[in-house]
Amino acid sequence: MTLENQKAPDFTLLNEMENQISLSNYRGKKVVLYFYPKDMTPGCTTEACDFRDKHEEFSGLNAVILGISGDTAAKHTKFIEKYGLPFSLLVDEDHSVAEKYGVWVLKKMYGKEFMGIERSTFLINEEGIVEKEWRKVKVKNHIEEVLSYLREGENE
Repeated sequence: MTLENQKAPDFTLLNEMENQISLSNYRGKKVVLYFYPKDMTPGCTTEACDFRDKHEEFSGLNAVILGISGDTAAKHTKFIEKYGLPFSLLVDEDHSVAEKYGVWVLKKMYGKEFMGIERSTFLINEEGIVEKEWRKVKVKNHIEEVLSYLREGENE
């Protein structure tokens, strides 16, 4: 499943403050929408902190960062407070948005199979079109890849 060059599936989810956030609220800006498995786990913490550390660069490129996982608003709040994250994390407890983006998949770990979020990032342009997607993301250097892609777009 690829969403590149298609209209991004719209959604409305609660953020860590239990405010409703809709993707359509961000028309006119680029949205870096990243799906991750779970708050407070090593890979997800590294990814969130990498986005945090480059947040100003993303902002300078007219890009908003939004993270989505199946965690509750309370867990998101703890995660944000513990690591000083300057962006919202959205609650997708029923994984309906993860399913729309094709990132709710069968995973295998320690010989067990289970359904979960496949770490993925989507760059949605100012018109709400998925410009680029990164699936099965490896955390190391991922944020640099996304930034490089955004910078290249600025230079065209």
